[in-house]
Amino acid sequence: MPQDPRTLASKVAHVTLAFWVMKICATTAGETGGDLLSMTLKVGYLASTLILLGFFLVALVFQLRAKAFHPFLYWAVILATSTAGTTMSDYMDRSLGLGYAAGATILVSLLIAVLTVWRFTLGSIAVDHIRDLRAEAFYWAAILVSNTLGTALGDYLADSSGLGYGLSNLLIAGGIALTVIGWRFTTLSRTVLFWIAFVLTRPFGATLGDLLTKAPEKGGLGIGTIGSTIVLLAVLVLVLIFSTRRERRLASA
Repeated sequence: MPQDPRTLASKVAHVTLAFWVMKICATTAGETGGDLLSMTLKVGYLASTLILLGFFLVALVFQLRAKAFHPFLYWAVILATSTAGTTMSDYMDRSLGLGYAAGATILVSLLIAVLTVWRFTLGSIAVDHIRDLRAEAFYWAAILVSNTLGTALGDYLADSSGLGYGLSNLLIAGGIALTVIGWRFTTLSRTVLFWIAFVLTRPFGATLGDLLTKAPEKGGLGIGTIGSTIVLLAVLVLVLIFSTRRERRLASA
């Protein structure tokens, strides 16, 4: 007897252009939202991290228990990893005094460790079809670490390197463009290119978030964390609704 197609469908989003647009919106909103809680509202890095990690764990439990892919639930978890990653990175780099370079180095090592254990445990780190609970757990662990890493890397480039928010964003955008070229014109592993792009879009979002929120005298546009977060969340929801409706139309056709 053939299996029900619903039991074979992946529980994570398909990687399309809309996916990357939503990823950048989510990571940028995560940067501005994390800063809104920790700095604008003065909750502090540690308390903000605990609050946002709690939100992430609740959303993750629902995601892991779900039997099928639910777009809004999936992107809620992505957003939770981004906001929690922002305050976790700031806590490591600022409150613990590790600094951006040391924090980024630790997180790079941790991400490599997660992907390596995932690869040796399950034989693959591909993300095109994830149904197994262990694979999904590794998937979300890698995403949480990569989003935390992206904040540290973005802050290092924007602050410590002296490039500023604008040049840092252009540099990371160049790295993303090279990744796209590698995907389009080479035979490099699509899985490796996915994780490179996933990591790079996080500091892109982090530096873009700083560019939007920081005061003009610090090299930003001065929009503020509240306004930036609201606009980014609105764009994320609109793109999510549009892409979900489009996929349903294509499926029904």
